[in-house]
This record gives sequence, C-alpha cells and structure tokens, in this order.
Amino acid sequence: MIDAVERKIEQFIADLGDKEVASLYRKLPHGKRLRAKLILKIAGSGLSVIKTAAIVEMIHAASLLHDDVIDDAYIRRSQPSLNALYGNKTAIMLGDILYSKGFLELNNISAEVARLVSNAVVQLSLGELKDVSLSKTFNADKDVYLQMIYQKTASLMEASAGAAALLAGKERDAYMTYGRNLGLAFQMIDDILDITMDSETLGKPALHDFEEGKTTLPYIYLYEAMDSTDANRLKALHGKKLTKDEQDWIKQKMYKHKSIEKSVAEAKILVEEAITLMNARGEEALSGIAIAMIERDF
Repeated sequence: MIDAVERKIEQFIADLGDKEVASLYRKLPHGKRLRAKLILKIAGSGLSVIKTAAIVEMIHAASLLHDDVIDDAYIRRSQPSLNALYGNKTAIMLGDILYSKGFLELNNISAEVARLVSNAVVQLSLGELKDVSLSKTFNADKDVYLQMIYQKTASLMEASAGAAALLAGKERDAYMTYGRNLGLAFQMIDDILDITMDSETLGKPALHDFEEGKTTLPYIYLYEAMDSTDANRLKALHGKKLTKDEQDWIKQKMYKHKSIEKSVAEAKILVEEAITLMNARGEEALSGIAIAMIERDF
C-alpha cells in the first residue's frame, strides 16, 4: 500500500506540469513514511485514504525542507540536503510548493479532514518558530520543551491518526491521543539519538542539536541533576561548537546522572499508553508502529 502512496505523490507532482519541481522532488529522501503507514493501518487502502497519506507525506517533506534551512543543515540521511545542493531559496520554494499542493488536494478529501490537517500545519509552524526562539538561550523548562515538540512534531502525527479515524468512521479522539503520544515519543527518541549515536549512523554531526542551541530532554534532566558548578559549565557550552573533550564531558555526565535512561523511560511510557489505548479497541496491529518509534537507531 505504501507503493500506492508513492505513486499518488508522484501523480500530484506531475499534475503541476513543472519539470524542475519534478526533478527536485526526486532528489528528496523518502524516509520511513511513518505517517502514511499509520494512516493506512487505521483506515485501510481506499482512494481517499491513499490521497490523505500522500498529502500528509508531502506536508512532512515540506516541513523538513524548511527545517534544514532554519537549522543550516547540509546533510540529511547521510546525503547532501536540497539546500546544500541548490541553495536556501530553492529549498524554501519547493517546500512552499509541496505545502500549497497538499492544501489544494485536501479540499478533495473532506472539509473535516482538511480542517484537521491544516490546523496541524499551523501548530507545526508555531512549533518551528518556538524551536528557533528557544535556541537563543538555555531552556531548562521541561513543559516548554514538551509544548514545542508537540507543535513541531506530534501535531502532524496526531492529525494523521485523527484524519484516518474520520475516514474509517472510527472514534477520532482516541486515535488522536495515540498519534500525539507517538509523535512526542518519536521526537524524544530523535533527540536522544543525537547524543548517543555516531555521526555516520545519524547522517549528521553528533550533539548537533546542542551546538545549534536546542536544549532537549536529556540536557534538561542533566541540568536538574547537576551541582551548580557543572550546571554553569553546561550552560556555558550551550550553542557553541564543541571540542571532543567537551562532547565527552557531556556524555560522561549524562551516563553518571542517567539522563538518557530517564528520557528513554519517558518516551516508553508514552508509547505504552498509546499501545494500551489501541489494544482496548482491538487495534493490536498498531502496536508495531508504536514500538518502531522507540526501537530505532536513526
């Protein structure tokens, strides 16, 4: 069924009648299509479902294009990003085209699905802005971090599950809670992998998030556990290019204070809640998607 989603995206792109856009889109990495897989698992393989999954993946691709520009990221999945190859202007405009085409095609699904997904994109954009603002100073507030990752990542996952439930005639709220939990857990694990995995596996420099000014959950837990001397040193390292010794110091302190373990445990709680919620509705097939959110290496 994922192949059908890929073909539908290609059709949407072809409908634009622009060879340059088609060529640029072919250069984008497809990723794991987790949002599309989630929609298909919940709602089946009807035409409206395939279209919705394709639209959501186009929107997600657009958000990544903009994200790479915002973060000055020149590598994605071990390959040069589009902005690295063709410049920020091209990347931004391709993102705008994918967003716009996605919104246009949403009108052919249903007003309720369109409203749900469109609101998620508003939240996503607010989350991106908040992420940029938070990177200017060291953020030690866990609630602020959770709100930001809900908007930036979980809102689209939540809307994907809710839209699928609407299309399948299922109770929307429970599926949206499932999607929200998965989105939060996914971003938490993504933030953890930035610390624990090597650069080759990540496809980007290790500890890149902290150097870019992002204070993710492991750093918040680490800061809370440190004495004042170490806490001040951690804050002083925030948003700067780290030496190998500074990276090692951060990792050693995280090992000592079990910051990574605490963060993983929080993500697992969210996933377990999501699985329990779906199992109660006879949706055991969704457990595999939930588990894949946290049992991954990139």
